Amino acid sequence: MPIAVAPERPAVRSTIDRMAPPSGLGDKVFKWFTLAMALAVVALVFLVGWQLARGSSLAIHRFGFHFLATSTWDPVAEQFGALPFIYGTAVSSLIALIIAVPLSIATAVYLTELAPLWIRQPIVSLIEMLAAIPSVILGLWGIFVMIPWLRDHPFPFLKKIFGWTPFFSGPIYGVSMLAGGIIIAVMILPIITSVSREILRSVPNLQREAAYALGATRWEVTRIAVLSYAKKGLFGAVILGLGRALGETMAVTMVIGNTPQIRASLFAPGYTLASVIANEFTEATTDVYLQALFEIGLVLFGITILANLLAQLLLKTMGSTIKSGAVQ
Repeated sequence: MPIAVAPERPAVRSTIDRMAPPSGLGDKVFKWFTLAMALAVVALVFLVGWQLARGSSLAIHRFGFHFLATSTWDPVAEQFGALPFIYGTAVSSLIALIIAVPLSIATAVYLTELAPLWIRQPIVSLIEMLAAIPSVILGLWGIFVMIPWLRDHPFPFLKKIFGWTPFFSGPIYGVSMLAGGIIIAVMILPIITSVSREILRSVPNLQREAAYALGATRWEVTRIAVLSYAKKGLFGAVILGLGRALGETMAVTMVIGNTPQIRASLFAPGYTLASVIANEFTEATTDVYLQALFEIGLVLFGITILANLLAQLLLKTMGSTIKSGAVQ
């Protein structure tokens, strides 16, 4: 007796075909596409550095290392040195960090740990609005509002109290290194605050609950369970602010005085690497002058890269210290 054969079921077969493993082409395309995008960013960094080095080749060959160690900036005699600008960039950025970091982290702690819910969002919105203000607007505010007020009230007070130190001695001009540092602090404060707030919000609530269970006060919970847990992230937020401080141009140019000199007094005018490029690039009429400004840009580029590399090294050192302490 012949055996009846069941007819094929195309619906079932099509379902099985749809469940077959993919060929992997889409995954490979996605992988290589994202790799190309990542390499494009790296290539862009190298291209910027290469273009700056190429544009400053004449100044590099003519001045050599003395460009970094010379204080003379004389376009008429074609004698150029970047030391006053390196000094001004370092001092103004340091002043900005000294002012902005405590304010930013304290604000982030208040918004995360202490502020009532109804007031958090308005303050966060105001901080974000401050970050959106163009630097030239802050520069105008610095010229017409901040500098007259600093010249009439805080600067004389600082000179009266700390005038015996070289940092607060000498005549008060208003436009000064200290004014440049203050305007940079205003600009980096919302960046550090916003990043620090997100980092503190990411701390697990289990950390806080464990500290409260051990009888810790609110301050002890914030200091031990929150800030200690998030210190690597907070350090990263400070480095982001430092990167902004090193490259800030217009607002600093309008309040720092733009004088290529090195003085200990913070009341004296100064100059930064970014400011000299913005101020004098259109005035560079000779090849040496133009390439000296390109080398200024190369120096600023190198300082920014070096600061980020040192930050990564410090983060790794902090991580290894924490791990070794946990093992012990």
